[in-house]
Amino acid sequence: MKQVVLTGIKPTGILHIGNYFGAIKPGIELANNPDYDCYYFIADYHALNIIKDKQTLKDNTFEMAASWLACGIDPKRVVFYQQSKVPEVTELNWLLSNVTSKGLMNRAHAYKAMVEKAEANGDDPDAYVNMGLFNYPILMAADILLFNTKLVPIGQDQKQHVEMARDIAKAFNKRYGYTFVVPQDLISEGVGLIPGTDGQNKMSKSHNNIIPIFATEQELKKLISAIKTDSSLPTEPKSTDCALFNLYKLFATEEQRAAMAKRYAEGISWADAKAALFELINNYLSPMREKYNYYKAHPEVVKQILAEGSQRARAVAKETIKRARLAMGLD
Repeated sequence: MKQVVLTGIKPTGILHIGNYFGAIKPGIELANNPDYDCYYFIADYHALNIIKDKQTLKDNTFEMAASWLACGIDPKRVVFYQQSKVPEVTELNWLLSNVTSKGLMNRAHAYKAMVEKAEANGDDPDAYVNMGLFNYPILMAADILLFNTKLVPIGQDQKQHVEMARDIAKAFNKRYGYTFVVPQDLISEGVGLIPGTDGQNKMSKSHNNIIPIFATEQELKKLISAIKTDSSLPTEPKSTDCALFNLYKLFATEEQRAAMAKRYAEGISWADAKAALFELINNYLSPMREKYNYYKAHPEVVKQILAEGSQRARAVAKETIKRARLAMGLD
């Protein structure tokens, strides 16, 4: 039997090339593997802890769906759905809440971070905590367990989320009999930290050093031209341990990497290195940019894809809920 792979995409803003190589590209590669059935969803329920404006949430949800589609997610090969359009998620969230201890929730990293922040500011420990934040791991467990998920692709910093889903699944199975697949994390080693345009080791919106995936050619050229370099002369050999070359490696073939490394060793000017990087990235991203512009101009296509994906997701979710309700004595 194929193993089920599930991942959620929180609609929280513009995607950049760090997001692409860290999550989107690996997700597409998994979806193209015939050994897996993949479920990818826009996690709009999870975004409610961050986004409080309804139009922003709607816009971000559409933006994220259009972005993943433009990057190459095939809705015929992946169950691509919107979390809030699958009401079984919230039903399972409640069922799981009744087998989950408060002690387990107390250990959640996000909750502990908020408590520490409040205490550091001299406030009540729970001053910044709402129940959505506190119960967040149970909702995430519901997302995972609802689709018989075996593998959850994550970064190392999200490992606790899957561990909690495992604990909740085991607690339910122990009390009511085997009902849920116990998931495993699939830790993405990824491509390491992706440098930002300011020379920092990590590209991040919070550092304002990103290269958006769908930047226009002019915007892309401007961003690459602004990447910080050292003061070495144009004819001097350049180290490949720099932001420009590390970005180049992400998009280049092995042959292109070797050829560019040779040019660095022989003494390429930073202007020429930036021009080569722009050409490479622009050629890579242009087809995605074209698809993205199509989806932005045809929002009804994106909405239809999400609606069909949500229907497919519900067909599986209803069967899981039926098992859980039967196990608990609700049916």
